[in-house]
Amino acid sequence: MIVGEVRQEECLDLLIALNSGLPGMCSLHANSAREALVKVCTLPLLAGENVSAAFVVPTVASCVDLVVHLETDVNGHRRIREIVAVSGRVEAEVIETSDIFVAQGGQLTRAAGYPPHGERYGNAGIDLADLLKAHR
Repeated sequence: MIVGEVRQEECLDLLIALNSGLPGMCSLHANSAREALVKVCTLPLLAGENVSAAFVVPTVASCVDLVVHLETDVNGHRRIREIVAVSGRVEAEVIETSDIFVAQGGQLTRAAGYPPHGERYGNAGIDLADLLKAHR
C-alpha cells in the first residue's frame, strides 16, 4: 500500500493497515527523519478521543522499519538527507531509532545502524550486507 501524503487522521488508517501485516509506505512533511516518526505518532490522535498515544506509539514502533528523509537543495533538487532504522522498541514513550545513512559534506555516508528485519531483504533478493558494505 502506498499513501501519497499523510497529513491528518488518515494516518490512523495507514497504521491499522500496516499493523495487520500489509507492506506499505507513505510520504509526509517533516524537518528530519525523527520528526517524521513523531508526526506519524501524532497524526492518528486527530482521529478522536478514543485513540491514545498508548496505542499509537507502540504500533508505530512495530509497523515502521525505516524512515527516509529528503531535503531540497538550493537548486530545487531532492536529495536523501538521512535514513533511520526503527528498532521496534519504545523507552519512556520514545521510539528507539538508529542512523543507517547520514549526510556529511554533501554525501550520504554509512552510519552504524542496521535495518530491522534483515531477512525480508533476502526474501526480496537483496543482499543487505553487501548493499550496506558498498556504502561504507
